[in-house]
Amino acid sequence: MESKPPVRPSPPSRPGASRTLRDEPEVKLPPVAEDGLLKVLHAVIHFAVRILAVLMVLVILWGVADVVYVIYQRLVAEPFMMLTVSDILLIFGSFMAVLIAIEIFINITLYIKHDTLPIKMVIATALMAVARKVIMLDFKDLDPAYIVAIAAVIVSLGLTYWLISYKPQPVKTEER
Repeated sequence: MESKPPVRPSPPSRPGASRTLRDEPEVKLPPVAEDGLLKVLHAVIHFAVRILAVLMVLVILWGVADVVYVIYQRLVAEPFMMLTVSDILLIFGSFMAVLIAIEIFINITLYIKHDTLPIKMVIATALMAVARKVIMLDFKDLDPAYIVAIAAVIVSLGLTYWLISYKPQPVKTEER
């Protein structure tokens, strides 16, 4: 038979006074006994996330090596030590891929530290990935509907980021 948690009695209310959430009785819940299986599964997930963090560091290092290789390749190609606009865009794309990998690594480490996904950071990472896509687009070969769809994704992610970040300022009332 389960016992009910103790409830702190509420103070007597005055006649005519309205009750607020602050006046509600405070309920203390008993600590939940964790299931042994859940503890094991949670530990397995944390171990898997740590493996992902190590693999992401390897991907970042590989990406940095790729950026160096791409720059080297473009500089030694004819014309020697000259970069075309397409070369610069290719290099920017490589840089942004590494930056996206770094942001994903930060998301993983925040998950390890705080056991929660930082939604604002995930949205920022998605914005970075879409920005990389836009930089790499060749607008000559694209369908207009595809460009409109990417624009809609950018607006949606930007609006979502703004809504998550928005903190209304208190309205100042002038004293008389």
